[in-house]
Amino acid sequence: MALDTIFFIVSLFLLFPSPSVSDSTTQFCSAGNEYGVGSCGVSSTRILIKGGTVVNAHHQELADVYVEDGIIVAVQPNIKVGDEVTVLDATGKFVMPGGIDPHTHLAMEFMGTETIDDFFSGQAAALAGGTTMHIDFVIPVNGNLMAGFEAYENKSRESCMDYGFHMAITKWDEGVSRDMEILVKEKGINSFKFFLAYKGSLMVTDDLLLEGLKRCKSLGALAMVHAENGDAVFEGQKRMIELGITGPEGHALSRPPVLEGEATARAIRLARFVNTPLYVVHVMSVEAMDEIAKARKSGQKVIGEPVVSGLILDDHWLWDPDFTIASKYVMSPPIRPVGHGKALQDALSTGILQLVGTDHCTFNSTQKALGLDDFRKIPNGVNGLEERMHLIWDTMVESGQISATDYVRITSTECARIFNIYPRKGAILAGSDADIIILNPNSSYEISSKSHHSRSDTNVYEGRRGKGKVEVTIAGGRIVWENEELKVVPGSGKYIEMPPFSYLFDGIEKSDANYLSSLRAPVKRVRTEAT
Repeated sequence: MALDTIFFIVSLFLLFPSPSVSDSTTQFCSAGNEYGVGSCGVSSTRILIKGGTVVNAHHQELADVYVEDGIIVAVQPNIKVGDEVTVLDATGKFVMPGGIDPHTHLAMEFMGTETIDDFFSGQAAALAGGTTMHIDFVIPVNGNLMAGFEAYENKSRESCMDYGFHMAITKWDEGVSRDMEILVKEKGINSFKFFLAYKGSLMVTDDLLLEGLKRCKSLGALAMVHAENGDAVFEGQKRMIELGITGPEGHALSRPPVLEGEATARAIRLARFVNTPLYVVHVMSVEAMDEIAKARKSGQKVIGEPVVSGLILDDHWLWDPDFTIASKYVMSPPIRPVGHGKALQDALSTGILQLVGTDHCTFNSTQKALGLDDFRKIPNGVNGLEERMHLIWDTMVESGQISATDYVRITSTECARIFNIYPRKGAILAGSDADIIILNPNSSYEISSKSHHSRSDTNVYEGRRGKGKVEVTIAGGRIVWENEELKVVPGSGKYIEMPPFSYLFDGIEKSDANYLSSLRAPVKRVRTEAT
């Protein structure tokens, strides 16, 4: 093994110590000409993935991948192993990092109910679809961040795959500011979300957003925004009700793309004023995408996250005469008319948008029926955790819009980089966590609520067929999905702490210094006495 490779792996373990590997001696003691012979005397899970095309975000190669104790030990051609190693034949298939979903809501209390997928069922569905880590949003308890964190610690005890947390900010005082620091320095949270929508519940005002942006900058945490103008949405909802429009179509009509564009522009300009990076969640419209494009072209550090539903679906379903069908497509911002999705795909393929999430926030048909007579009471949210990797491959790679390496970047690697857990996550490299998928580009899939693993009785992608299927998922070095069978264990997932000051903060101090030096102020003036 090359010296620089060993240095990389040792450095990786210093940054991200793994509880399953106590030291580098354990990691390398069997790394000779033959792996998995058992010379360590340690009982371990050993897997060799043989003959596949290994794809990372910037490179692909024909190679074998050897895994031991939940860690990738080697990536090279023609690896030889002992008899106690499970061998997976990946000939003609792609071996890629497991997906990382940056945007989920599991076991979330919202709009008078709770999402139907908890941390176990939602994660099990994710693993069946090739996603091996997600980042969920913690909602404070009556504005209290630490109480919210503790509540989500309890919600996630049955996790069966790795996960991290973002934290929402819904009010502002010294206690919130203090708790943000504790969460960053002691609890592994490096991102905070501000809702510019949901007036009367989660929505924050501009003065609160400014305070939050400043605090995020000082802590090296990434500020995130749900960008819709909540005041205007509230007015739009009243307008629809006055017009007698109470069904699901009223949801989309009450919050048009212009309101998403306005809030996106406002958040971007305030982030530029503070000079801190900004992450715009679930970009659903051309209007919002255009604002992100302009900001990035000017050099501002803005990340745009489309979600699968916005890339693939259009809003005609909201006009379906069957309420059960129409209501399942209600989410915020709304799924947009034909044309927006293709524009977002183009932006994703050209780098204007950087990664793909799901905003997986599932409610069953009974829960959706809470808004039968008033669209304002329909719980907002759609599925996507299980479907994301398949749909993006078929829509973006199979169609020729992006390459396999681009696919890895937008579904896994860029998320790991943004949230500062690369290359522990998001890579097929020696020393990285063994979160791996084997995707067969020639295999087909069909999506159905009857066969999916979510607890929801509906699926917004019902009946969709495509090419490119995840045949094997390995999470933490364990084969958890193979031969259409899930093998998951409640409580086996790990909470992944995410350090502050990701690459997005590089150069911030220098640009601040340049700003101060450009002010030519304060001006020293000579006071003259009046005569």
